[in-house]
Amino acid sequence: MFYKIELKDHIRVPPSLFSLPVTEAIMKRIRKKYENYVSKEIGIVIDVLAVKNIGEGIVIPGDGASYYDTNFELLTFKPEIQEVLYGEIKEIADFGAFMTIGPIDGMIHISQTMDDFVSFSKDKTLQGKESKKTLRVGDRCRARLVAISYKDIANPKLGLTMRQSGLGRLDWIEEEIKKGKK
Repeated sequence: MFYKIELKDHIRVPPSLFSLPVTEAIMKRIRKKYENYVSKEIGIVIDVLAVKNIGEGIVIPGDGASYYDTNFELLTFKPEIQEVLYGEIKEIADFGAFMTIGPIDGMIHISQTMDDFVSFSKDKTLQGKESKKTLRVGDRCRARLVAISYKDIANPKLGLTMRQSGLGRLDWIEEEIKKGKK
């Protein structure tokens, strides 16, 4: 899920940025600090949206930089268990598929790709034995988030499934809907 959140932080502006307007200098420093930032509490930072409030600047002797208490807004992506996500298959391996979900990739184990016996073929596709459904790189899919691991905080792992009704490759879902209407 994408969120717009407001944070307050003590932002250090080095003397090399003193020639810029204060708001611009602070925005540069916030972007530098929060670029590629990942946290279990706020998720993955996508962008700094706006600087909301800048407090009075202070200079600490011996440092030369100015410090500002600043309120600002961030756009973040924080995955939530049971959330349904759209994405594109990025890679297929013998153990499953990797799906790009905006700023992060999730993994769909081979057993979670479809309700069928699934095999990995030489042309890097996953194919169902009975249904003859295939999953290829570039396929647009819908999957449910079933596991999140922040063991490596810089690279969270997402576990996905496509074995439930309304999930899978988008054309599979359309076929399922048409069958349900008949």
